Amino acid sequence: MRKLLHFINGEFVAPSSGRYLPVFEPATGEIYAEVAAGTLQDAQRALDCAERAQASWALAASAVRADYLRKIADAIENRSEQFAQAESMDCGKPISQVRQIEIPRAIQNFRFFAASLETYGTEAHLHAGVGVHYTVRHALGPVACISPWNLPLYLLSWKVAPALAFGNCVLAKPSEITPLTATLLGEVARDVQLPAGVLNILHGTGREIGAPLVGLRGIKAVSFTGSTLTGGAIAQICAPQFKKTSLEMGGKNATLVFEDADFELAVRESVRAAYSNQGQICLCGSRILVHRPIMSRFREAFIAQLQTLKLGDPNAPETQLGALISREHLDKVQAAIATAHAEGGRLLLGGKPAELNGRCANGYFLEPTLFDQLPNTCESNQSEIFGPFATLIPFEDEAQAVLFANQSDYGLAASIFTQDVSRAHRVAHALQTGLVWVNTWMQRDLRVPFGGVKNSGLGREGGMDAMRFFTEAKNITIAIPSGS
Repeated sequence: MRKLLHFINGEFVAPSSGRYLPVFEPATGEIYAEVAAGTLQDAQRALDCAERAQASWALAASAVRADYLRKIADAIENRSEQFAQAESMDCGKPISQVRQIEIPRAIQNFRFFAASLETYGTEAHLHAGVGVHYTVRHALGPVACISPWNLPLYLLSWKVAPALAFGNCVLAKPSEITPLTATLLGEVARDVQLPAGVLNILHGTGREIGAPLVGLRGIKAVSFTGSTLTGGAIAQICAPQFKKTSLEMGGKNATLVFEDADFELAVRESVRAAYSNQGQICLCGSRILVHRPIMSRFREAFIAQLQTLKLGDPNAPETQLGALISREHLDKVQAAIATAHAEGGRLLLGGKPAELNGRCANGYFLEPTLFDQLPNTCESNQSEIFGPFATLIPFEDEAQAVLFANQSDYGLAASIFTQDVSRAHRVAHALQTGLVWVNTWMQRDLRVPFGGVKNSGLGREGGMDAMRFFTEAKNITIAIPSGS
């Protein structure tokens, strides 16, 4: 049984508690490893090491830090198949998805922020005859980067790369459910000889190490991606300390399909938006709002498209849908399906565990599920289910489409499908979300800000917003004495 250890001060170390947590492979339901059960003592040890390393890392030349990030990217790329196999096993997701999207994106994150670091320029403002003002940005100090289980390396690197680039030492806390690629990242940091204490990786539960970690006075900022409930708890811990926080939380995103949309594109992208990664992405469009005149046709085409998706063993190259992350999460999604039935919804497809043979017979698989005839205000259309579960909701006109889309406590993302350019702009501005896609879904650019409003989040990351979050601005004014 493999034991996954903390990575602290450049070394892999056992947890101070001596305890380990089981790690399950979702596709088989079997334990494949044990991960360190971290506590406050481990977090404090890592922070002490990070504080010793902080000054030299922050003062290192930008080119030096950028070079380390590129070395990390190259090392991941050289071991990309190992990372892909580990991520697929840890998450139960199709190996093809990990190879094509998630590992390449993690590599890109390190390379992008290395390049951003070298091209960043300071701001200067001349006050003619009086002086010049210029703004510099300094590293904050040790920061906590807490990432979720649904896109483990992808989202961990999204935080770690900019934090390191701008001179902060990092205490990373991946999900204890999916710890394997974070452990491999520690191996990469060791292999490229990243200075000890600059990157530390701590394992364990949110209660035993996550909450104590964010509460440590020496942690200068917390970047978190995960549930709204956990994000709220982090905010309560950090607020009395006036600690910077970036909270990327839940979503109940709407896809708006208008009568004039490119029909085949709208169907294809709506299916992709609802069921990618088994619906376990905060950006998934699980509420599909369709203009009533095309609803019957759209429903028929959507179901036909959904039925073509191949659910099966994540190791099979043709698999498009894998397992849910855990038995507990499978039970949660099944409870949501029961709620949808109780609310009077009509089940159009799926709704029950998928039965697989062979090594996946005991895995956590669920058929892609689709309901209609549920009001937009019901629990099924308001609660984040985070699984292969979507609903079809008709709307009468543009005003009602916007009303339905905004009728949510969440405000992360939305997609609009229309060929009317004026409508696209008009609706995009009216939607209460941090991201809007028009005639596409999940088209990302690392230069743009990422984050939500309402219960979906606080703050923005990505591009220059990541630089602003992981640094503190200081303005310096130099007086220019008047001449004779």
